[in-house]
Amino acid sequence: MEFKRIIRLAKEGIWILLGQISIVAGSLVLVRVLTQYLDPDQYGYLALGLTIASFVNQVVMGGITNSIGRFFSIAAGRGELKLFFESCYHLMTYASILVVIIITVLALVRIIAPISQWIDLANIALIFATISGWNAGCNAIQNAARHRPIVAFHGGLEVWLKILFSVLLIYMFEPSSVLIMVGFIFSAILVTCSQFVFLNRIGISEHPTDATSPNWGFRMWSYAWPFSIWGIFTWAQQISDKWALQAFGSLEEVGLYAVIFQLGYTPISLVMQMVMAFLGPILFQRSGSATDEKSNRAVHLIAWRITLLGLSFTAIATILTFTLHEKIFELFVAKKFHEVSYLLPWMIFSGGIFSAGQILSLKILAQIKPKALIGVKVFSAIVGLLANIVGAVLFGLEGVVTSMIIVSSVYFLLMIFLSRKSSEINNSDCWLSLKVNIF
Repeated sequence: MEFKRIIRLAKEGIWILLGQISIVAGSLVLVRVLTQYLDPDQYGYLALGLTIASFVNQVVMGGITNSIGRFFSIAAGRGELKLFFESCYHLMTYASILVVIIITVLALVRIIAPISQWIDLANIALIFATISGWNAGCNAIQNAARHRPIVAFHGGLEVWLKILFSVLLIYMFEPSSVLIMVGFIFSAILVTCSQFVFLNRIGISEHPTDATSPNWGFRMWSYAWPFSIWGIFTWAQQISDKWALQAFGSLEEVGLYAVIFQLGYTPISLVMQMVMAFLGPILFQRSGSATDEKSNRAVHLIAWRITLLGLSFTAIATILTFTLHEKIFELFVAKKFHEVSYLLPWMIFSGGIFSAGQILSLKILAQIKPKALIGVKVFSAIVGLLANIVGAVLFGLEGVVTSMIIVSSVYFLLMIFLSRKSSEINNSDCWLSLKVNIF
């Protein structure tokens, strides 16, 4: 049995690795394509549009998709997937209606406001984000069900379709940020349709384990709403870097910063997300309803081991990039962006440290205690927001990169404190076990 389990985990790991390789490769190619055709100011305009799209992910739908991933294994264990899927559909529909209301209000404002260009960009970004939110919800189910090949397929498909539609639209029309966003919408529609096709293959026959079925919608929303609360703050912090540069600098600086972010912060975050995508469903299944002390202890130790490995990987990647940053830019970015390559190692360091904190948060989520994360998320977001503004005002692009390092470090340190505090394991025993069993 142990050998079969190892083989199964190895197969899952391979599929996740293949999927993430496809995503990272596609993301780098996308950066190369877009920087080839867009000037830094146009690229900055696109980056600002994507910050609007992230509002839906952070505030509106992010908590729901996380809730879907957390409660799937519990519903499957109870034989109540049909009720669970109905609740998922209702929650995602309510979230979509909220976004439609926002789009309608912005459309009405456009009639009287002299900022029609920004409103058009916002509405296109919100449409893209809403469709992507449904894709994320379907992906959460497939990942929770540990259907790794399907997750890997759709992850790679999405980014390469973005490249395809972007190139097609650029050749058909004049290159523009809005046109690229429209291409993103086309890719999101196709991927989401494919997700629904695969989702229909999951068996949902009802075989309840007892006569009393929980209110899945209420349980999922109770788990999801803290994500929306801290999402308001984390979203503000995550967009403040680009908008601060826009307010106190220029669109060109926003474009240059976006390239550093996409070549440094994003790839290492994707690598860490690969680990979390593999680890999350396993931890959630092992935790179950988070009432077994032995299971909680195992989850705690696994999360710490993976965090230490993530920190080691971050250190190696950062050191290597100090030597290779110019060659990386020559390979993946048009020449007009090369002047900021020296900042790349610091963005990799920032992304790695923040992602290590995210891995630790899995332990809290496995215990079904998302409320415990609110204070850490909100405080670190406020620190990041203020640091981004101060950095942009005083030092411009370099100041914002420095602020990213500050907020990532603050978040990671707070997650260490929260993780150790929330555990019932003796800290000295925990560290001893980590040293002995890290491999």
